[in-house]
Amino acid sequence: MARPPDWLIYGAVLGALILVSLNRRENADAPPAPPLPDEAEGALLGPVTPFDPAVTVNAPDIPFQPSSGTAFSISRNGQWVTARHVVEGCRRPAIMIGGGRAVAADVRLAPGADIAVLLTQGGSPAVPVMTMEGLRAGQRAFHPGFPQARAGEVTSRLLGRETLRVRGSGQRDEPVLAWAEVGRTDGLGGTLSGLSGAPVLDRQGRAVGVTIAESPRRGRIYTTAPDTYGPAIRGVQTADEPLTGRAITVDNYGLVADEMRRDLRVAQVVCLSA
Repeated sequence: MARPPDWLIYGAVLGALILVSLNRRENADAPPAPPLPDEAEGALLGPVTPFDPAVTVNAPDIPFQPSSGTAFSISRNGQWVTARHVVEGCRRPAIMIGGGRAVAADVRLAPGADIAVLLTQGGSPAVPVMTMEGLRAGQRAFHPGFPQARAGEVTSRLLGRETLRVRGSGQRDEPVLAWAEVGRTDGLGGTLSGLSGAPVLDRQGRAVGVTIAESPRRGRIYTTAPDTYGPAIRGVQTADEPLTGRAITVDNYGLVADEMRRDLRVAQVVCLSA
């Protein structure tokens, strides 16, 4: 029987030694780097000033008209956030949970801001909240909810600060953020009525504000500013709250919105007839 050449034997032994050494090597690789900041993002948003542009909204002084809006869960204990004007004056607000069923909710209105906290018996997985300053002009946001009382979502880019001047019933001046609408659910035309109360989600899936108004002709969406949003919900979401969130992009924001509605992290708010 022919003996294998020496070079083949030495090569096999060397290969075996290399494989053993590689298998025993410590693996200290770093995780993948986070995505680069959006190229359209600009400087950090500054504080409120008297020189911020203003937009005036007339609130008719008429009895409350039943409507619907959007809310999002911030605690499994049954605490939700929505826009104040969605539930203010409603005697029987409720969270829709599917199958034509609704859960009654108590209301806590935030003073001086278009924000309300709803309380129900039991809740849904919580959306992470981020109430600190740190928003940048040009950054993208996502608004999942129930425009026109049906499932839908919008994406936008931050323009800057403005002052919302509400005239008539509940007259007040409120600092808000103005966003340019840059995309929405395919086939969703017209008004975004019903999206009020929807979370303003950043790319990490954190709620950085509440959607409160729109200007269809200008293509703008108005949301709460950190100055009012933070104080209104401070202490509601505790540090040990189990949170459910995921990264959101322009490619998956429709799917993420569907998941949030299906899990009731985002739900429809209605005013039940007396």
